[in-house]
Amino acid sequence: MNPKLKNLSEQVIVITGASSGIGLVTARMGARQGASVVVAARNKAALKDLVEEIRKEGGKAIYVVCDVGREEDVRHLAETAVREFGRFDTWVNNAGISIFGQVWDVPMADWRRMFETVYWGVVHGSLAAVRHYRERRGPGAIVNVGSFFGDRATAVQGTYASAKFAVHGFTDTLRMELEHNSLPISVSLVHPGRIDTPYNEHAGNYMPMQPVHRGMVYAPEAVAEAILWCAAHPKRDMYVGFQAKFAALLGAFAPRLTDRIMERIMYTSHQSRNRVSNGPRPRALFAAGYGGQERGTHEPHLRRSRSLYVKATKRPVATAAIIGVAGLMAMTALRRPRA
Repeated sequence: MNPKLKNLSEQVIVITGASSGIGLVTARMGARQGASVVVAARNKAALKDLVEEIRKEGGKAIYVVCDVGREEDVRHLAETAVREFGRFDTWVNNAGISIFGQVWDVPMADWRRMFETVYWGVVHGSLAAVRHYRERRGPGAIVNVGSFFGDRATAVQGTYASAKFAVHGFTDTLRMELEHNSLPISVSLVHPGRIDTPYNEHAGNYMPMQPVHRGMVYAPEAVAEAILWCAAHPKRDMYVGFQAKFAALLGAFAPRLTDRIMERIMYTSHQSRNRVSNGPRPRALFAAGYGGQERGTHEPHLRRSRSLYVKATKRPVATAAIIGVAGLMAMTALRRPRA
């Protein structure tokens, strides 16, 4: 079932994890496109500043301090959105936090806390959205932010990958059960690759060096574009960056080769060359991290401001036509007799 969703400018959108990174950028972009936004996170000061900024620009926004790992907090978030705006049309489950470290080095309390945010936060948010959409008997959207580590497990961030695998599985199950019951609710899963956010600064770390992204990284605007597209257009999956799609395909078709590649690169490509970690610590797992920052401190060799894969996914017919024309031109050139 593909429910007819409202245009973004007519929507009320709930966004968790909105105090920094992807959530912060999504709230700003959504508000600029006319949506009313309900932003949620643990950092009250950052949320307050964001709402004031949006309102000064003429947008509509409120904030709710919320720990998505607590079901009662998520219920309060949904109730506040309905009380202030009368409804919500899209719920974005974006809140998340990672841990760097080999699985035997990560304290079990950190594992559990990370799962409360990354997995249970998605469950709590999704079910709150389903309850609201069923009560008002209207269409709505749920957008879950997954990860390419939810498609392909990795070393060093195995705790986070296992939580994202659970998110992907829950999302697929929820979609099937909603379709079976003919409920007009769109469920989308966004698969980001490496994104330039404070993700690494907030993550728990049990490795010797400061976590960073090295290699190619994408701007958070690329993920926000995918999220906001899914809010208004039913879409099963959106991959942000070719690296995300490639990792999923390689893991599916050559799993042992992917194992060896991950073993080789993950111990170096996610650690700084020269910044030593300040010792093992959980960082923002148990308390709100700093907010208000869209980007982090990384060591990439290439930054991409947008994802061509997202652009192509948004316009599949046009993309297929372009590829077809390019293919015909190539075949014509190959068949042309040589002088």
